[in-house]
Amino acid sequence: MAIYYHGSSVLFDRFDLSHSFEGAGRAKFGFGVYVTEEYATAAHYAYSDKRPDNRDFYVYTVEIPDRTEDNCLPLHKRVPVPSSIVSRTEAKLGETVPAEAGAEGIPFRKYLANRLTGATGTLKQMTGKATVEGENAAATFLRSIGVELIEWPQGSWKNPKKRNMAVLDDSHIRIIRIDKVDLAGKDHHLVPGSERLIKEF
Repeated sequence: MAIYYHGSSVLFDRFDLSHSFEGAGRAKFGFGVYVTEEYATAAHYAYSDKRPDNRDFYVYTVEIPDRTEDNCLPLHKRVPVPSSIVSRTEAKLGETVPAEAGAEGIPFRKYLANRLTGATGTLKQMTGKATVEGENAAATFLRSIGVELIEWPQGSWKNPKKRNMAVLDDSHIRIIRIDKVDLAGKDHHLVPGSERLIKEF
């Protein structure tokens, strides 16, 4: 298991993907629970535009499955989708995934999202925008073929600092501890040393 962090302005004892869109309200990197290797980044994301008056901010230290080539879809520039994921996708769909869709994780995920919700169009359209329903369908499909994680870099694509992950199954996250933190400034950055333990598991 690997240690990651999740920020929220809500206190809870377990993750539940049915509440996914109560925070940032987007599925930019896929439908799942978003976690990061960087504690301060998790703290920053504890602030929610949907709850601007909320002044309680929490960082969850969690365990998630270890990343492997078979269980993780990388969303990195110029990094192809692992061949095992492509082959399992093709076997379940009963068709060949276009090479352009398998060239990188983002177009692959978008292609799946659109394909699974019955969207039609050019390959550019099929690997472009996808609905939230499509992202959810893609996550469900990926889970069914053994993909547990979606990974993208923190920082720039060319010079990533840490990893971010979307965990596709909320039952595969274990909370270890919860800290309450203070944020400052219009960018809502972590106040160093403000961490206070709320609960350990």
